[in-house]
Amino acid sequence: MPTTFQEIPRERPLTPLLDRAASPAGLRRLGEAELEELADELRLELLYSVGLTGGHFGAGLGVIELTIALHYVFDTPDDRLVWDVGHQAYPHKILTERRGRMPSLRQKDGLAAFPRRSESAFDTFGVGHSSTSISAALGMAIAARLQGSERKSIAVIGDGALTAGMAFEALNHAPEVNANMLVILNDNDMSISRNVGGLSNYLAKILSSRTYASMREGSKKVLSRLPGAWEIARRTEEYAKGMLVPGTLFEELGWNYIGPIDGHDLPTLVATLRNMRDLKGPQFLHIVTKKGKGFAPAEVDPIGYHAITKLEPLNPPAVPKKASGPKYSAVFGQWLCDMAEADPKLVGITPAMKEGSDLVAFSERFPERYFDVAIAEQHAVTLAAGMACEGAKPVVAIYSTFLQRAYDQLIHDVAVQNLDVLFAIDRAGLVGEDGPTHAGSFDLSYLRCVPGMLIMAPSDENELHLMLSTGYHYPGPAAVRYPRGSGPNAVIEGGLQTLEIGKGVLRRQGSKVTVLVFGVQLADALVAAQALDATVADMRFVKPLDEALILELAASHDLLVTVEENAIMGGAGSAVGEFLAREGVTRPLLHLGLPDTYVEHAKPAQMLAECGLDAAGIEAAIRQRLAK
Repeated sequence: MPTTFQEIPRERPLTPLLDRAASPAGLRRLGEAELEELADELRLELLYSVGLTGGHFGAGLGVIELTIALHYVFDTPDDRLVWDVGHQAYPHKILTERRGRMPSLRQKDGLAAFPRRSESAFDTFGVGHSSTSISAALGMAIAARLQGSERKSIAVIGDGALTAGMAFEALNHAPEVNANMLVILNDNDMSISRNVGGLSNYLAKILSSRTYASMREGSKKVLSRLPGAWEIARRTEEYAKGMLVPGTLFEELGWNYIGPIDGHDLPTLVATLRNMRDLKGPQFLHIVTKKGKGFAPAEVDPIGYHAITKLEPLNPPAVPKKASGPKYSAVFGQWLCDMAEADPKLVGITPAMKEGSDLVAFSERFPERYFDVAIAEQHAVTLAAGMACEGAKPVVAIYSTFLQRAYDQLIHDVAVQNLDVLFAIDRAGLVGEDGPTHAGSFDLSYLRCVPGMLIMAPSDENELHLMLSTGYHYPGPAAVRYPRGSGPNAVIEGGLQTLEIGKGVLRRQGSKVTVLVFGVQLADALVAAQALDATVADMRFVKPLDEALILELAASHDLLVTVEENAIMGGAGSAVGEFLAREGVTRPLLHLGLPDTYVEHAKPAQMLAECGLDAAGIEAAIRQRLAK
């Protein structure tokens, strides 16, 4: 069984077997008796590399044995291996010729935090969002059949990701086309079954063996000649398996279910995968693992060790810390509790982001009004719509990038019916090291075209607090989008006051140039404006715009500049341009925001500078435009 480590090593560990397994081809040259020692070395290497860079942690530790077994049994990359979400893919990266580049993980121009097709032939599908693996692997299996290829398709999905409807859509479709593919359920929370041990491991070996499969097919041919006999035999087998293993649901969908087996038992994993490799039709293997396996602190606290920051030096030089305010998510979490105290109709909904969206305190203080729907964004939004129909006041706490997955529900189920739902949209804009799959680059663009939406973008913590109350009391769908991280430490006004809807505010009076800011770039815009003697307006509302303020500023300035941490195309700046065109007002316009490309992972400050959204970039862009 795996060795349990107590600390993250600060020096590169000695790993003679891992050195020989620099690629899956090298791994497959090892003897089976060496694999368990290799697992210890890989686990130690993962601890060391994530200690250098920070990043997702617990999930990778939990799939060390599975990763080794998959690359050992299957002919990757010719056989297609698809990891769901990708939090668990660091061991996969180490074993697929990227070990030397692991210190660049999540750094600018370095390895991505998730599998990415452009990074390696072993990354067969780009991931980052949950529950896509079965659909992708099914598509690959169908394509292989059309091409006459015998290559295998394998999807690895966690029990959390299996809660999403998309996963079940794919599970339902695969048997319909009799796809030759393997789905591995990595059950690391024991949320489906605790039936693990010697008996289930033994049964898995029997049920996955070629002898069992050939006997089953032979019996089917014989019994199919007798009226009703095969159906009776099939049902008998199904019930017998159902009493011993929890796979009846998957069997009913048309999958050959094997498991559950211990996902840290390498000999059983290798034997079972080898048996299942050449079975025809949809195959389903259920393994049970422990998140954080092999690192004692992570085994005790798998949520806290889901991801870690890099290790600090043992004796770091004293550097004064820059003062910053509370995280925007913490401001939201406190507001939610305050408003729930004031209004018993409030309910809070999140798709599996209790910690990330800071709903922990709310869930503890108001458990009967807290609803974590798991990784099911579409359901979260329509659930809120149903509640709103009956007079509840739902607040949906959701990341910008994940709200994209529920866009139809937002339009069809909430907005068309003008229902009273507040969307608290966290992680708006660039989020840093997780890269473009997690950036909230498009929410202003995809929200402002929806009729009836109220859309706000705060410039600091106090503005967020005010906007949340404003959106909560707005009679219809409302959205407040705010970034990851901390604000400028603005003083939060007491109470639950609201703003006048559609009204911006002047923050600085200047001449010639006016900067219209939508969101947290206000502080940088003020710095740039000081150097340029420019006017600055905190617009606050993306929809409805403060049209009177825009007309006033357009009449008194030579250049209008819009600033937002959203895609320029279709964003807040576009709204300003559309309004001026509609009014027949001709003024030079400069739109600053996210470019028409995917901004690659780096530190948030590096990403903003690259996009010209820091103070220096805003000033330089305006000077360049004035020079024309």
